[in-house]
Amino acid sequence: MEFKTLLFDVRDNVAHIMLNRPEAANSINEEMGKDLMHAALRCDEDPEIRAVLITGAGRMFSGGGDLKDFSAKGNQLPYYVKEITTYLHAAISRLTRMDAPVVAAVQGAVAGAGMSIAIACDIVVAAETARFMVAYTRAGLTPDGSATYFLPRIIGLKRALELTLTNRMFSAQEALQWGLITRVVPDNELLAQARAIAVQLATGPTRAYGVSKRLLHSGWTETLETQMENESQAIANSARTADAREGITAFLEKRPAKYKGQ
Repeated sequence: MEFKTLLFDVRDNVAHIMLNRPEAANSINEEMGKDLMHAALRCDEDPEIRAVLITGAGRMFSGGGDLKDFSAKGNQLPYYVKEITTYLHAAISRLTRMDAPVVAAVQGAVAGAGMSIAIACDIVVAAETARFMVAYTRAGLTPDGSATYFLPRIIGLKRALELTLTNRMFSAQEALQWGLITRVVPDNELLAQARAIAVQLATGPTRAYGVSKRLLHSGWTETLETQMENESQAIANSARTADAREGITAFLEKRPAKYKGQ
């Protein structure tokens, strides 16, 4: 399908999703919410896609929700934000739960829902000059886009509260120290390094990646014994796959595995 606010293409089994409203700081409006949802569904359903790379056009990844758009809605704003979050949350849920690993390459300002999207990704590569802000309460609003799920789980409740209530800007290095992002790279190497990770992941055991992602997320809310049973069932199911047979054979033959995502 055609996207109005995203650039989307598939190369080397990697879906490249670029937020493409640079004139508006790649801010999220209703159209981008819809586009993200449909792009996530495409990534989940297309067997050719075995990894995803999310980037932002221009100088910044995303400044969050489109507040100019919000202001124009007047008394209809509550309805409007419910509609946008319906699309955005569906996209984030699908990207989080699907098999293909998701890599974010972030630069410039990463704020509000833009930060929510970034930290929901499986691997986050940031430019050295990237800077982050929760931002919502600065505009009298509350977090969305999975921020209140991922942020306290990654950095702890007290740090999450501090960032949410003060809206202070923090650097890529601080984000790295806290575990919010995976890697900090020179600005001019951002896309190349992030794409290299995505391409590498796209050659891996895609189904095993997906089950591993879901196990790690479910571990927050399960008991020890239930989670271990989930692990037993998952590894038994993965043992039935062609990728598992190839991986074991390749290990014993001391050669690189050739996974097909099956």
